[in-house]
Amino acid sequence: MKLKDPKEIIANAYDEGRKWLLEPEAKEICKSYNIPVPKYIIVHSEDDAIEAANKIGYPVVMKIISKDIIHKSDVGGVVVGIYNDDEVRRGYRNILKNIKNRLGRVSIEGFLVEEMARKSTEVIVGMTIDKQFGKIVMFGLGGIFVEVFKDVSFRMIPLEYDDAVNMIKEIKAYPILEGYRGTEPADINTLANIILNLSKIALDYDEIREIDLNPIFTYSNGALAVDARIILK
Repeated sequence: MKLKDPKEIIANAYDEGRKWLLEPEAKEICKSYNIPVPKYIIVHSEDDAIEAANKIGYPVVMKIISKDIIHKSDVGGVVVGIYNDDEVRRGYRNILKNIKNRLGRVSIEGFLVEEMARKSTEVIVGMTIDKQFGKIVMFGLGGIFVEVFKDVSFRMIPLEYDDAVNMIKEIKAYPILEGYRGTEPADINTLANIILNLSKIALDYDEIREIDLNPIFTYSNGALAVDARIILK
């Protein structure tokens, strides 16, 4: 599957009757706006997957790419922690088996072989459209902080760099990003630029209704958006 520029990616999705982008399509848009994502290669066979895994370097993650599947993990379409060639073959076959058992016949565009990002503190950056305020950007810590405590901050776009930094600092769990009790401190500059660049995507493409970068692993030098979801109007 050859990826194109953002305008062509969005137009192609509409041509195919999709209101959402495939993960590599969403990540290609992220890359074009300097939002860091793990290294990945799109493959179409077991042998290609092994070659890709060796090129990227173990460990890797493997994910199904399908126009019929938006939530890959829910149907067994993701395998993490792959450390050698045999595990690539096993993972490839298990994903196909899971998809067949749970969904039957679906369109398969390929597989994503991706660098397995080192785990660290998780954050979420997203964009949605509010009926009253229009396009707004959200930032929050991952895990229970979002799901239970709703510890998030919001801003209308467009926004400036200082707005993005303030979004990060005003959540209740900000001390964790500073390196609380030995946790790795987050690169606040990188996170602020991810927020800014995501807002630029939303401004540049009115067709986009929702963006969700979740999770983003934060590091003391950089960050990686491990998963990316873009929903179209």
